[in-house]
Order: sequence, then structure tokens, then C-alpha cells
Amino acid sequence: MSRHFDPNDLQFYITLPAPCPYLAGEMERKIFTPLDPLEGPYVNDYLTHSGFRRSQNVIYRPACETCHACHSLRVKAADFSPSRSFRRTLKANADLIRTVSEPFATEEQYALLQAYLNTRHPNGGMAEMDFERYEMMVEDCASRTEVVEYKTKDNQLIACCITDTLRDGLSMVYSFFDVSATKRSLGNFMILDHIKICQKAGYPYLYLGYWVKQSQKMSYKAKFKPYQILEKHGWRDIE
Repeated sequence: MSRHFDPNDLQFYITLPAPCPYLAGEMERKIFTPLDPLEGPYVNDYLTHSGFRRSQNVIYRPACETCHACHSLRVKAADFSPSRSFRRTLKANADLIRTVSEPFATEEQYALLQAYLNTRHPNGGMAEMDFERYEMMVEDCASRTEVVEYKTKDNQLIACCITDTLRDGLSMVYSFFDVSATKRSLGNFMILDHIKICQKAGYPYLYLGYWVKQSQKMSYKAKFKPYQILEKHGWRDIE
């Protein structure tokens, strides 16, 4: 932790109510604070452990008035052992080449992101993102961030993840992939591979953002057991 960082100096703001993207009929609000370029990595680390999530140079958490369904979820990477299904996923992607680099946006990444959004989230908030905004998403980040790419042997980018390093693990901020490669289960594979990176580096946790038990969109996160969810009294083990 930075000797200059004082959590009491942070200023928080709250958004106006908006329809919840995960639960029909619910309204969401978020509390957030900007990340300063100098103290950002320390603020990101501190607040992620308190249930916040980074998006570019802002870190936020739900502050909904009538619903408390969102829980931060982190996989206990040190204790994780892949199931038979996950072992098949790892085998199906054993040919992929992983590279980890500084946060730098490329046209190749952007093309993959656009194809992903057009298929998976055509009406989402990122659907109209141009390359300049993507550059900001990747490069304008006051955190310890790297871009993890996965390519085939013929050098084709097939999956990508923007990943933050914390003091006790990794946080998968945003990932996208070739949705046509259905047999590869690339979304699950990237999580499995990040767990392997955590294990090799000696990190106990992999942070996967928010999990809503009632949301089918988020059900995949609960397959990576054992994990912990953040509740009012702290992180609770789910075996």
C-alpha cells in the first residue's frame, strides 16, 4: 500500500437509477470514484477487496436501493482443481499461445472485440465503441494492468483479456473472444488459464467481478469452485 494513500481522502459519487441489465424489473445505482494516475493502483487494490470493480479510470460498486443480489466473487485459485469438463476445455485449447504485454490497444484486438459485441451484446452499452474509445479502455487505466492475448499457431488472435494485478491475485476486468469457436469454450478457458497464472505466481485468488445468483448470464462463474463471495460481514467460502 502506498504510504501516501489515505482511504479517507476518497470522494464518492452516485449514479441516477437505471434499469438493471441482469434482473428484470429492478433498478440499479452505482457508487463510484475516479482513479488518480498516481494513487490509482493502490486505490484499485484496496477497493477491489471491498467489493468494487474497475472500469477504465473509474472504480464502482452497486448501491441499489431495493436489491442486494450482486456479490463480488473470487476463485480460490490455490485450491482449485479442474473438473473433467474443464480438463477437456484445457485440452481443446492446448494449441493456443498466450502472450502477456503492457496495455496497448491494437486494431486486431478491436476487430475481435467488435465481432464479439455484435454477436453477444448487440444492444449493450459498448456496442457503439469506436477504436479511440477502445484505446482509452485499454491504455487510460490508473492500475497495474496487462493485456493477455491468446493466438493460434498461425498467429490469429482468438481471445483477449484486460487483466489487473492485485496484491493477492489477478482481476479479469474484461475479456472477449471469437464466439464462432464454440467447441473451444474460450470464455471458460481464459478463466482456467488465469487460474493457472495465479497458481504459478503464488496468488491465492482470481477476481471475476460480480455474480448474481438469479442471473443466467452469470451462472458460469459459480462453476469455478471453490470460490468466495463478499457479504456484509466479509468474504465467505463456497466449496
